Amino acid sequence: MKLAAVTACPSGVAHTYLAAESLEVAAKKNNVEIKVETQGSIGIENELTPEWIKEVDAIILTNNIGIKNEERFKGKPIVRISAGDCINKADAIIKKLMEKLG
Repeated sequence: MKLAAVTACPSGVAHTYLAAESLEVAAKKNNVEIKVETQGSIGIENELTPEWIKEVDAIILTNNIGIKNEERFKGKPIVRISAGDCINKADAIIKKLMEKLG
């Protein structure tokens, strides 16, 4: 399974990066490929490529703040989760996606 994620929070600092790290750790633990783009206070980092987006099974977006360039995910299953849930429940989120997308 391949996933893409974009994390962002209103201040664009701690939660953005903590959410990204939590998703990456949970994905690795569950043998899921993931790339996480952060939209923080210094702008977009690790920008997802069109090729990666085309290959993924689903997109995870944090819903604390609007995601820039969201139109590039049109046609893909999107899961919207708070940055806090990404931090605290990343493993459960990844497992639930694995169940649903099997």
